[in-house]
Amino acid sequence: MYLILFLIIFLGCKIQAQDSTRKLTDSIKLQLSKSTLPESALEQLSKIISKNKFLNVQSIARTNKIQARIHNQKDVIFYALALLVFFLAMIKTFFARYFSNMFRVFFNSSLRQSQLTDQLMQEKSPSLFFNFLFIAVAAFYITLLFGRYYGQETSFNWHLFAISSVVMILIYSMKFLSLRFIGWISGYKQEANIYIFIIFLINKIIGICLIPLIIIMAFTDNSLVRLAILLSFILIGLMLIMRFLRSYGLLQHRLNVNRFHFLLYILAMEILPIALIYKAGMMFVNINL
Repeated sequence: MYLILFLIIFLGCKIQAQDSTRKLTDSIKLQLSKSTLPESALEQLSKIISKNKFLNVQSIARTNKIQARIHNQKDVIFYALALLVFFLAMIKTFFARYFSNMFRVFFNSSLRQSQLTDQLMQEKSPSLFFNFLFIAVAAFYITLLFGRYYGQETSFNWHLFAISSVVMILIYSMKFLSLRFIGWISGYKQEANIYIFIIFLINKIIGICLIPLIIIMAFTDNSLVRLAILLSFILIGLMLIMRFLRSYGLLQHRLNVNRFHFLLYILAMEILPIALIYKAGMMFVNINL
């Protein structure tokens, strides 16, 4: 008797799983009608099943909506940023004197009269490593920024990261070569070298200061991300203004450059590359969305 009752309930639940649109009550009645139990027992069993709150045979069967799982690449970003911080720690450890002198020169208002400037300009290897750090940090920052406003916040676009890195390398390589060529052909080689030093010095400071901000942008909630982006805009804006002022102070004393001509240079060599990077990033994002 108990075995038959168990089989009836089991068959009823199996029919409900196969056809979610059919009422469980009808399936149970169908199974009961095919059984060999007396009619009075069947009626009593139907009443017991209908009153059982755990079976809930009176309600219409429903299906839960299945949502596609969104793959999260936060682990990969974590290890990438950890590697970036480790790279900074390594170059700071091996080139500790260069690191300290770099900040001393940065906060020195009389840059052109500082002997530390000549020392830093002669050390090529640490300068190259810090330039690579700036490129990596800038590419991370650009990718996270575009992902925040134009892409998916749960994923990291490594293609955009690679393109940003290549574009940054090309821009600053062309700027370095063009300034060296202008300094050589015009006879102002020393002034060109100091101007190049100012540009890459500011870039190195920007790269170091942006590391905690990109970590916040990658792993925190929306309110902190908006604050980090605002702080990054302020930081980059202040650094660029400082670079322009120091560059103009150098060129004004040594070359007697007119302010209007210097403004044209800033628009052509500084603002235009940033606008091109933004435009290329927007085209890439629109194509891949």
